[in-house]
Amino acid sequence: MSNMSSFSEKGLLGELEQLVLLAAIRLADDAYAVSIRDEIQARTGIALGRSSVYVTLDRLDRKGYLTSKFGAPTPERGGKAKRCFTITAAGRRALHAVEHAVAQMRTARSSR
Repeated sequence: MSNMSSFSEKGLLGELEQLVLLAAIRLADDAYAVSIRDEIQARTGIALGRSSVYVTLDRLDRKGYLTSKFGAPTPERGGKAKRCFTITAAGRRALHAVEHAVAQMRTARSSR
């Protein structure tokens, strides 16, 4: 088998990373961990744990595919500020690259 490298090294996104980026695009200024998780569940029926969304958001932020900033605190007493996410140009390129790769695989003819 050839030397295996991770998708990250090649810039390819995992399935959950794709879903999170797509949800961030759809939610725009309302893209924070809980709303992203809820959007994914509403559109796909996939119920994700909160921690898996947080880990994925942090990973995408480290890769430069998302940026984040803290919004206003929630109105209830002791409310915490939400960390809101925005997709970057690099994140959009990564999404486009994986969509292109999948499209190429779907249309590729078998050599057998």
